[in-house]
Amino acid sequence: ELTIATYHSAYLHVEQWGNRFGLIIFDEVHHLPGPQFSHAAEMSLAPYRLGLTATLERPDGRHQLLDRLVGAVNYRQEIQQLAGEYLARYRVERREVQMVAEERVAYRASEAEYRSFLRAKNVTTGSAGWREFVRLSGSSAEGRRAMKAYREHRRIALGAAAKFEELESILKAHPRDRVIVFTQDNETVYQISRALLIPAITHQTRTRERREILLKFNRGEYLAVLTSKVLNEGVNVPEANVAVVLSGSATIREHVQRLGRILRPREGKEAVLYEV
Repeated sequence: ELTIATYHSAYLHVEQWGNRFGLIIFDEVHHLPGPQFSHAAEMSLAPYRLGLTATLERPDGRHQLLDRLVGAVNYRQEIQQLAGEYLARYRVERREVQMVAEERVAYRASEAEYRSFLRAKNVTTGSAGWREFVRLSGSSAEGRRAMKAYREHRRIALGAAAKFEELESILKAHPRDRVIVFTQDNETVYQISRALLIPAITHQTRTRERREILLKFNRGEYLAVLTSKVLNEGVNVPEANVAVVLSGSATIREHVQRLGRILRPREGKEAVLYEV
């Protein structure tokens, strides 16, 4: 008997089916240690368990729970070891750009405002500190101003004008390649999509439209696609050979996921990932 389920469905229904299986395969197992998803493993009686992932480590450190939920890691290979045989050869290029004067002034001012608030409230960095910042931002006018300053600081960093100019330069350098452009937020996706007339895929894109965009991209009718995070994993774009990261979370996992979108092997293929 074979059953396929999402992590969301698995933890919701594990009480009913947790005693029915002898083997569980957890694809993209880095999702499993989440506070809710972990119940799918904890409430299952399966004696045999296999976890698969290209991005094991989690920023919150909960990947350490996988030894208990699934078992110890017994096989691991890095992307560099697979390139050229199982994955396409690739290179990574970092393009540094500068903010214009107006952006720099506004960036520093908003940064100083929200950091001053954090220091005054003894709020540290990290996920726990962020939760505290969110809580405090809703309890006072000062907190709301600090959160507004943080969002402005982030908006300027993500949407610096020089990044868009660099993107245009990269696209001109790859007129016949298939390019995926990644950003951190949907606002930037839609802004670039309107300016450069490139199809966009976000979590708001309907399934039928998303399928059509990816089909045309793989066939070569579209040479570029814009996205935020929804194409980080779980999508097949074998013809893609160039990725441009305009902004992201700066985590190793996201870097590997985005690089992985362009590494499907093909004769003579060399992929390139640009980090702007």
